[in-house]
Amino acid sequence: MSHTEILRGQIIDEETLISLEELCQHCTLQAEAVIELVNEGILDPSSTRKEVTEWHFHISSVRRVRTTVHLQRDLGVNLPGAALALELLDRIAELQKQIN
Repeated sequence: MSHTEILRGQIIDEETLISLEELCQHCTLQAEAVIELVNEGILDPSSTRKEVTEWHFHISSVRRVRTTVHLQRDLGVNLPGAALALELLDRIAELQKQIN
């Protein structure tokens, strides 16, 4: 007898939005830490609503949070330094796209 596994998933693109709660779950962070990242300019909620509980983020925010955590934990970079590093990494990515 053969066993067939059914794989289920969701297609995710750059425009996919996740809630604050989902972002916290994906990155194992408390909401307060995400709020700090927003205040520092590292993250930008896609919704214009002022209520934190109604914030949504692009899925790429998960990568930004994980990079920030890595910079802080492993390299001892403070939050403003992490914001600068992410800005420079974004600029490098833009320049690489222009070259290609």
